[in-house]
Amino acid sequence: MTSLVIVASIAGAYAIGVYLLITLADEGSSGAQTGLIGFSFLLVLPAVICAFIALAADPYGTRSRGYYIQVPVWTIAGALAISTLFLREGVVCMLMLAPLWLAGGIFGVLAARWLRRRLRGDRTFCAALLALPLIGLQVEPLLPLPTDRYTVARSIVIDAPPETIWPLLEGVRDVQPNEGRWNLTQNLIGVPRPRGAHLVGEGLGAERQAIWTDGIRFAERITQWQPGARIGWRFDFSNSTGWEFTDRHLVPDSVYFRVDSGGYALERLGPRRTRVTLDTQYWLRTPVNGYSALWGELFLGDLSNNLLALIKARAERPGLVRD
Repeated sequence: MTSLVIVASIAGAYAIGVYLLITLADEGSSGAQTGLIGFSFLLVLPAVICAFIALAADPYGTRSRGYYIQVPVWTIAGALAISTLFLREGVVCMLMLAPLWLAGGIFGVLAARWLRRRLRGDRTFCAALLALPLIGLQVEPLLPLPTDRYTVARSIVIDAPPETIWPLLEGVRDVQPNEGRWNLTQNLIGVPRPRGAHLVGEGLGAERQAIWTDGIRFAERITQWQPGARIGWRFDFSNSTGWEFTDRHLVPDSVYFRVDSGGYALERLGPRRTRVTLDTQYWLRTPVNGYSALWGELFLGDLSNNLLALIKARAERPGLVRD
Protein backbone atom coordinates (compact mmCIF):
# COMPACT_ATOMS: atom_id res chain seq x y z
CA MET A 1 0.00 0.00 0.00
CA THR A 2 2.87 2.35 0.87
CA SER A 3 4.54 1.74 -2.49
CA LEU A 4 1.27 2.46 -4.31
CA VAL A 5 0.93 5.79 -2.50
CA ILE A 6 4.51 6.72 -3.42
CA VAL A 7 3.99 5.76 -7.06
CA ALA A 8 0.68 7.68 -7.23
CA SER A 9 2.34 10.74 -5.67
CA ILE A 10 5.15 10.68 -8.22
CA ALA A 11 2.66 10.32 -11.08
CA GLY A 12 0.47 13.07 -9.67
CA ALA A 13 3.39 15.47 -9.30
CA TYR A 14 4.43 14.70 -12.87
CA ALA A 15 0.91 15.28 -14.22
CA ILE A 16 0.56 18.59 -12.37
CA GLY A 17 3.99 19.61 -13.65
CA VAL A 18 2.94 18.91 -17.25
CA TYR A 19 -0.32 20.83 -16.69
CA LEU A 20 1.52 23.86 -15.30
CA LEU A 21 4.06 23.69 -18.11
CA ILE A 22 1.28 23.77 -20.72
CA THR A 23 -0.55 26.57 -18.88
CA LEU A 24 2.57 28.73 -18.61
CA ALA A 25 3.41 28.13 -22.26
CA ASP A 26 -0.13 29.14 -23.28
CA GLU A 27 -0.10 32.28 -21.16
CA GLY A 28 3.25 33.33 -22.55
CA SER A 29 2.26 32.70 -26.15
CA SER A 30 0.90 35.43 -28.40
CA GLY A 31 -0.64 32.84 -30.71
CA ALA A 32 -3.29 30.16 -30.34
CA GLN A 33 -3.59 28.56 -26.94
CA THR A 34 -4.17 24.91 -27.76
CA GLY A 35 -1.94 22.97 -25.37
CA LEU A 36 -4.76 21.78 -23.13
CA ILE A 37 -6.92 20.58 -26.01
CA GLY A 38 -4.30 18.53 -27.82
CA PHE A 39 -3.97 14.76 -28.03
CA SER A 40 -1.01 14.87 -25.65
CA PHE A 41 -3.11 16.26 -22.81
CA LEU A 42 -6.46 14.68 -23.68
CA LEU A 43 -5.33 11.12 -24.37
CA VAL A 44 -1.58 10.52 -24.12
CA LEU A 45 -1.06 12.00 -20.65
CA PRO A 46 -3.82 9.97 -18.90
CA ALA A 47 -2.69 6.84 -20.75
CA VAL A 48 0.91 7.31 -19.62
CA ILE A 49 0.07 8.25 -16.03
CA CYS A 50 -2.23 5.26 -15.54
CA ALA A 51 0.24 2.90 -17.21
CA PHE A 52 3.09 4.19 -15.01
CA ILE A 53 1.08 3.69 -11.82
CA ALA A 54 -0.10 0.22 -12.83
CA LEU A 55 3.38 -0.99 -13.83
CA ALA A 56 5.28 0.57 -10.93
CA ALA A 57 2.79 -0.78 -8.37
CA ASP A 58 3.07 -4.25 -9.91
CA PRO A 59 6.88 -4.72 -10.14
CA TYR A 60 6.72 -8.50 -10.63
CA GLY A 61 3.86 -8.50 -13.13
CA THR A 62 1.61 -10.75 -11.06
CA ARG A 63 -1.50 -8.59 -10.94
CA SER A 64 -4.66 -9.50 -12.81
CA ARG A 65 -6.29 -7.67 -15.71
CA GLY A 66 -8.99 -6.49 -13.29
CA TYR A 67 -6.37 -4.69 -11.21
CA TYR A 68 -5.04 -2.91 -14.28
CA ILE A 69 -8.52 -1.74 -15.30
CA GLN A 70 -9.23 -0.41 -11.79
CA VAL A 71 -6.13 1.79 -11.86
CA PRO A 72 -7.47 4.32 -14.44
CA VAL A 73 -10.88 4.44 -12.75
CA TRP A 74 -9.44 5.56 -9.41
CA THR A 75 -6.68 7.62 -10.98
CA ILE A 76 -9.00 9.62 -13.21
CA ALA A 77 -11.48 10.12 -10.35
CA GLY A 78 -8.67 11.56 -8.22
CA ALA A 79 -7.38 13.71 -11.07
CA LEU A 80 -10.84 15.18 -11.69
CA ALA A 81 -11.28 15.99 -8.01
CA ILE A 82 -7.86 17.65 -7.76
CA SER A 83 -8.41 19.61 -10.98
CA THR A 84 -11.76 20.93 -9.79
CA LEU A 85 -10.70 21.76 -6.21
CA PHE A 86 -7.16 23.03 -6.63
CA LEU A 87 -6.54 23.86 -10.30
CA ARG A 88 -9.83 25.78 -10.66
CA GLU A 89 -11.01 23.87 -13.69
CA GLY A 90 -14.74 24.20 -14.38
CA VAL A 91 -17.31 21.46 -13.87
CA VAL A 92 -18.31 21.53 -17.54
CA CYS A 93 -14.72 21.03 -18.64
CA MET A 94 -14.24 18.15 -16.20
CA LEU A 95 -17.37 16.41 -17.46
CA MET A 96 -16.12 16.65 -21.03
CA LEU A 97 -12.65 15.43 -20.10
CA ALA A 98 -13.71 12.47 -17.98
CA PRO A 99 -14.67 10.03 -20.80
CA LEU A 100 -11.55 10.89 -22.81
CA TRP A 101 -9.24 10.53 -19.83
CA LEU A 102 -10.86 7.27 -18.78
CA ALA A 103 -10.64 5.83 -22.30
CA GLY A 104 -7.02 6.93 -22.57
CA GLY A 105 -6.22 5.50 -19.14
CA ILE A 106 -7.76 2.10 -19.88
CA PHE A 107 -5.97 1.90 -23.22
CA GLY A 108 -2.72 2.88 -21.53
CA VAL A 109 -2.77 0.21 -18.83
CA LEU A 110 -3.86 -2.58 -21.17
CA ALA A 111 -1.24 -1.64 -23.76
CA ALA A 112 1.44 -1.41 -21.07
CA ARG A 113 0.49 -4.81 -19.68
CA TRP A 114 0.68 -6.34 -23.15
CA LEU A 115 4.05 -4.72 -23.93
CA ARG A 116 5.52 -5.68 -20.59
CA ARG A 117 5.09 -9.35 -21.34
CA ARG A 118 7.11 -8.88 -24.53
CA LEU A 119 9.85 -6.76 -22.97
CA ARG A 120 10.74 -8.94 -20.01
CA GLY A 121 13.64 -7.65 -17.97
CA ASP A 122 13.63 -4.17 -19.51
CA ARG A 123 13.39 -1.91 -16.44
CA THR A 124 13.62 1.30 -18.44
CA PHE A 125 10.21 0.77 -20.05
CA CYS A 126 8.18 2.17 -17.13
CA ALA A 127 10.24 5.36 -16.78
CA ALA A 128 10.43 5.87 -20.54
CA LEU A 129 6.65 6.20 -20.66
CA LEU A 130 6.86 9.57 -18.94
CA ALA A 131 8.69 11.05 -21.91
CA LEU A 132 5.79 10.48 -24.33
CA PRO A 133 3.57 13.47 -23.34
CA LEU A 134 6.57 15.81 -23.43
CA ILE A 135 7.50 14.62 -26.91
CA GLY A 136 3.91 14.99 -28.03
CA LEU A 137 3.74 18.56 -26.76
CA GLN A 138 6.68 19.46 -29.00
CA VAL A 139 5.22 17.83 -32.09
CA GLU A 140 1.54 18.83 -31.88
CA PRO A 141 1.98 22.60 -32.49
CA LEU A 142 3.41 21.68 -35.89
CA LEU A 143 0.26 19.82 -36.92
CA PRO A 144 -2.80 21.72 -38.26
CA LEU A 145 -6.10 21.23 -36.43
CA PRO A 146 -9.25 20.44 -38.42
CA THR A 147 -12.09 22.98 -38.45
CA ASP A 148 -15.64 21.65 -38.57
CA ARG A 149 -18.96 23.50 -38.52
CA TYR A 150 -22.06 22.25 -36.76
CA THR A 151 -25.70 23.27 -36.38
CA VAL A 152 -27.91 22.52 -33.39
CA ALA A 153 -31.64 22.95 -34.05
CA ARG A 154 -34.66 22.44 -31.81
CA SER A 155 -38.36 23.04 -32.51
CA ILE A 156 -41.57 23.46 -30.55
CA VAL A 157 -45.22 23.80 -31.56
CA ILE A 158 -47.01 26.78 -30.02
CA ASP A 159 -50.75 27.30 -29.89
CA ALA A 160 -50.58 30.87 -31.15
CA PRO A 161 -50.24 32.55 -34.56
CA PRO A 162 -46.91 33.97 -35.81
CA GLU A 163 -48.17 37.52 -35.17
CA THR A 164 -48.34 36.79 -31.45
CA ILE A 165 -44.99 35.01 -31.30
CA TRP A 166 -42.92 37.46 -33.34
CA PRO A 167 -42.58 40.18 -30.65
CA LEU A 168 -41.27 37.51 -28.25
CA LEU A 169 -38.55 36.59 -30.73
CA GLU A 170 -37.38 40.17 -30.73
CA GLY A 171 -36.81 39.81 -26.99
CA VAL A 172 -38.34 38.48 -23.78
CA ARG A 173 -37.90 40.68 -20.73
CA ASP A 174 -37.89 39.90 -17.01
CA VAL A 175 -37.51 36.14 -17.19
CA GLN A 176 -38.25 34.59 -13.81
CA PRO A 177 -36.20 31.71 -12.30
CA ASN A 178 -39.18 29.34 -12.53
CA GLU A 179 -39.80 30.01 -16.23
CA GLY A 180 -38.53 27.77 -18.97
CA ARG A 181 -37.90 24.06 -18.98
CA TRP A 182 -35.96 21.79 -16.65
CA ASN A 183 -32.84 20.41 -18.31
CA LEU A 184 -29.61 18.64 -17.42
CA THR A 185 -27.30 21.40 -18.62
CA GLN A 186 -28.75 24.26 -16.60
CA ASN A 187 -30.45 22.57 -13.63
CA LEU A 188 -27.84 19.95 -12.77
CA ILE A 189 -24.57 21.06 -14.35
CA GLY A 190 -25.22 24.70 -13.51
CA VAL A 191 -24.89 26.54 -16.83
CA PRO A 192 -26.58 29.98 -16.49
CA ARG A 193 -30.16 30.62 -17.59
CA PRO A 194 -31.56 33.62 -19.51
CA ARG A 195 -32.83 36.63 -17.57
CA GLY A 196 -34.04 38.61 -20.55
CA ALA A 197 -33.32 40.07 -23.97
CA HIS A 198 -34.41 43.19 -25.83
CA LEU A 199 -33.97 44.62 -29.31
CA VAL A 200 -32.23 47.92 -29.87
CA GLY A 201 -33.34 49.29 -33.23
CA GLU A 202 -35.32 47.39 -35.83
CA GLY A 203 -34.54 45.42 -38.96
CA LEU A 204 -31.17 44.48 -40.39
CA GLY A 205 -28.28 45.84 -38.34
CA ALA A 206 -30.29 46.13 -35.12
CA GLU A 207 -28.82 44.67 -31.96
CA ARG A 208 -30.44 42.10 -29.71
CA GLN A 209 -28.95 42.42 -26.23
CA ALA A 210 -29.11 39.31 -24.05
CA ILE A 211 -28.69 39.06 -20.26
CA TRP A 212 -28.22 35.74 -18.47
CA THR A 213 -27.65 34.81 -14.86
CA ASP A 214 -24.16 35.13 -13.31
CA GLY A 215 -23.78 38.53 -14.97
CA ILE A 216 -23.42 37.23 -18.51
CA ARG A 217 -24.13 39.78 -21.23
CA PHE A 218 -23.63 39.52 -24.97
CA ALA A 219 -25.03 40.95 -28.21
CA GLU A 220 -26.60 39.51 -31.33
CA ARG A 221 -26.35 41.54 -34.56
CA ILE A 222 -29.45 41.07 -36.71
CA THR A 223 -28.57 39.66 -40.15
CA GLN A 224 -31.99 38.27 -41.17
CA TRP A 225 -35.28 40.09 -40.71
CA GLN A 226 -38.55 38.73 -42.09
CA PRO A 227 -41.35 39.72 -39.68
CA GLY A 228 -43.57 36.77 -38.90
CA ALA A 229 -41.18 34.31 -40.59
CA ARG A 230 -37.48 34.58 -39.66
CA ILE A 231 -35.11 36.53 -37.43
CA GLY A 232 -31.42 35.67 -37.56
CA TRP A 233 -28.28 37.09 -35.99
CA ARG A 234 -24.54 36.83 -35.65
CA PHE A 235 -23.23 36.60 -32.10
CA ASP A 236 -21.00 39.43 -30.91
CA PHE A 237 -18.91 38.60 -27.85
CA SER A 238 -16.47 41.49 -28.25
CA ASN A 239 -17.86 43.33 -25.21
CA SER A 240 -19.30 40.26 -23.51
CA THR A 241 -18.95 39.83 -19.74
CA GLY A 242 -19.61 37.27 -17.04
CA TRP A 243 -17.99 34.14 -18.48
CA GLU A 244 -16.01 33.60 -15.27
CA PHE A 245 -18.69 31.09 -14.26
CA THR A 246 -17.26 28.51 -16.62
CA ASP A 247 -13.92 27.01 -17.49
CA ARG A 248 -11.72 29.50 -19.31
CA HIS A 249 -11.35 27.02 -22.17
CA LEU A 250 -15.10 27.04 -22.89
CA VAL A 251 -15.69 30.74 -23.55
CA PRO A 252 -17.82 30.81 -26.75
CA ASP A 253 -15.37 32.97 -28.69
CA SER A 254 -11.93 31.37 -28.76
CA VAL A 255 -9.41 30.00 -31.23
CA TYR A 256 -10.86 26.49 -30.98
CA PHE A 257 -14.55 27.06 -30.25
CA ARG A 258 -16.90 29.78 -31.43
CA VAL A 259 -20.66 30.10 -31.35
CA ASP A 260 -21.14 31.93 -34.61
CA SER A 261 -24.78 32.59 -35.53
CA GLY A 262 -28.36 31.63 -34.85
CA GLY A 263 -31.98 32.52 -35.34
CA TYR A 264 -35.67 31.70 -35.04
CA ALA A 265 -37.90 30.51 -37.87
CA LEU A 266 -41.70 30.39 -37.75
CA GLU A 267 -43.88 28.01 -39.73
CA ARG A 268 -47.64 28.50 -39.63
CA LEU A 269 -49.42 25.18 -39.06
CA GLY A 270 -52.93 26.55 -38.70
CA PRO A 271 -54.91 29.63 -37.69
CA ARG A 272 -53.62 29.42 -34.11
CA ARG A 273 -50.75 26.97 -34.36
CA THR A 274 -47.10 27.65 -35.22
CA ARG A 275 -43.89 25.67 -35.26
CA VAL A 276 -40.93 27.68 -33.96
CA THR A 277 -37.40 26.46 -34.67
CA LEU A 278 -34.28 27.81 -32.99
CA ASP A 279 -30.99 27.01 -34.72
CA THR A 280 -27.44 27.76 -33.60
CA GLN A 281 -24.31 27.45 -35.71
CA TYR A 282 -20.83 27.03 -34.28
CA TRP A 283 -17.42 25.75 -35.28
CA LEU A 284 -14.77 23.68 -33.55
CA ARG A 285 -11.03 23.49 -34.10
CA THR A 286 -9.77 20.65 -31.91
CA PRO A 287 -8.23 17.20 -32.43
CA VAL A 288 -11.50 15.68 -31.20
CA ASN A 289 -14.18 17.68 -33.04
CA GLY A 290 -16.59 14.78 -33.39
CA TYR A 291 -16.46 14.01 -29.69
CA SER A 292 -16.79 17.69 -28.71
CA ALA A 293 -19.79 18.07 -31.02
CA LEU A 294 -21.67 15.46 -28.96
CA TRP A 295 -21.41 17.77 -25.97
CA GLY A 296 -22.34 20.74 -28.15
CA GLU A 297 -25.51 18.92 -29.15
CA LEU A 298 -26.36 18.32 -25.48
CA PHE A 299 -25.51 21.76 -24.09
CA LEU A 300 -26.83 23.93 -26.92
CA GLY A 301 -29.81 21.62 -27.36
CA ASP A 302 -30.77 22.06 -23.71
CA LEU A 303 -30.34 25.84 -23.90
CA SER A 304 -32.49 25.94 -27.05
CA ASN A 305 -35.25 23.80 -25.54
CA ASN A 306 -35.34 26.04 -22.49
CA LEU A 307 -35.67 29.20 -24.59
CA LEU A 308 -38.39 27.65 -26.75
CA ALA A 309 -40.34 26.51 -23.68
CA LEU A 310 -40.12 30.05 -22.31
CA ILE A 311 -41.47 31.55 -25.55
CA LYS A 312 -44.26 28.96 -25.70
CA ALA A 313 -45.39 29.73 -22.15
CA ARG A 314 -45.40 33.47 -22.81
CA ALA A 315 -47.17 33.19 -26.18
CA GLU A 316 -49.91 30.94 -24.81
CA ARG A 317 -50.76 33.15 -21.85
CA PRO A 318 -54.49 33.88 -21.66
CA GLY A 319 -55.40 37.13 -23.35
CA LEU A 320 -52.13 37.36 -25.30
CA VAL A 321 -53.05 35.34 -28.38
CA ARG A 322 -54.02 37.51 -31.33
CA ASP A 323 -56.32 36.23 -34.04
